[in-house]
Order: sequence, then structure tokens, then C-alpha cells
Amino acid sequence: MSEITSANLIAMFAEIAKSMADAKAHLCELDGVIGDADHGIAMDLGFSTVATNLGALDAAATDPAMVFNTAAKSFLNAVGASSGPLYATAFMRAGASVKGKNVLSDADFADAFIAMAKGIQDRGKAEIGDKTMIDAWAPAASAVEAAKARSASLAEILDEAGKAAEKGAEATKAMIASKGRSARLGERAIGHIDPGAASAAILIRAIGRGLD
Repeated sequence: MSEITSANLIAMFAEIAKSMADAKAHLCELDGVIGDADHGIAMDLGFSTVATNLGALDAAATDPAMVFNTAAKSFLNAVGASSGPLYATAFMRAGASVKGKNVLSDADFADAFIAMAKGIQDRGKAEIGDKTMIDAWAPAASAVEAAKARSASLAEILDEAGKAAEKGAEATKAMIASKGRSARLGERAIGHIDPGAASAAILIRAIGRGLD
């Protein structure tokens, strides 16, 4: 895809919402082991609200920055849990990175993706190894940066991101959490994938499908 329009971004968020609806029970099951069993509910609610609000926009009269900013406000208003401010920050940063552009190139979207990951990391103050969604987002952003540097296509860039995110999420199984509610479990959290990292990997794969 050489040009990404607001309509493409709205379709991308619709695909994310569908993926979260499909994964809702699985994410709640993961969260039930080391959290409050509501992560899937929060992600489903947040992105269904995003998709509904974006669907009400006139894509032809909306620039990409407004799509991301609307997504940010919609998610934050729908989700009061920790993921609310994190994803709101991610989408606000993405919006800032594409401000003033009516259409996005593959490189522009890669920059927006990297901005999302940085926003989550800045807001959550987490690092790789803390057993959080950053264990999926940070490797994915690094993969995007590397693929962009070699002028890969957007499909290749996002496939690399998806693979890195899935590998990162799987790696959380061996970690002791140092952030969030699961931190109180200590070594009992070992053997369980972090639900935030799992949903991040699902989201990142959905971005790839939504922009295919």
C-alpha cells in the first residue's frame, strides 16, 4: 500500500475491534490467572467504542491525525483501567507524528507505529522484562525500525512487527512481573503469558490485516 488514507485507518481500527471481540474470552482467561479476569472485556469495550466513533466520521473530511486522536479519546473514555491511558497515549503520539498529512506513506505509518510504542513505554514506565505489554510493543517497534531502514514494504514491515510481538508476548511466560497487579504474585506469575502482552500481539497482527 503506497498511500494510507483516513478510510484505510478507520478500516484498520475496525479490524482491531473485531480481533479483540474474537479474543475477549481468551484474554479474560489469561487475566484470570494473574489479574482481575477483565482484560478481554476492557479491550473489547475500548476498541468497539473506537470503531463505532470512527465509523461515524466522514473519512473524506478527516485527516489521519484526527483518526488517531478520535481513537485516543474514544478508548480513554471507554476504558478506565490501566490500558486506557496507555493506548490513549499511543494513539495521541501516532496522531502527532502524522500531523498535517492528508495521506500517509509506508514510512509515515512506520513512524506512527514507533510513536505508539514509545508513547506506551513513556506513559507506563515499563521496560522489556517487566512482564507487560511493552514486552510485545518494544520488540515490534524495533522490528518496524529495522524493516523500514531496509525499505521493506508495509506488509513486510507489519509482518515483522507481528512476529516480534508474538515472540515477545510468549517470552513473558518465563518472567516475574514487576509492574501492575500481577507483580504481587511474584514467582507464581511464572508460566503464564502476560495478558497485556498477549492483547498487544493480537492488536499488532490486526494492524497488519487491517492495512493489507
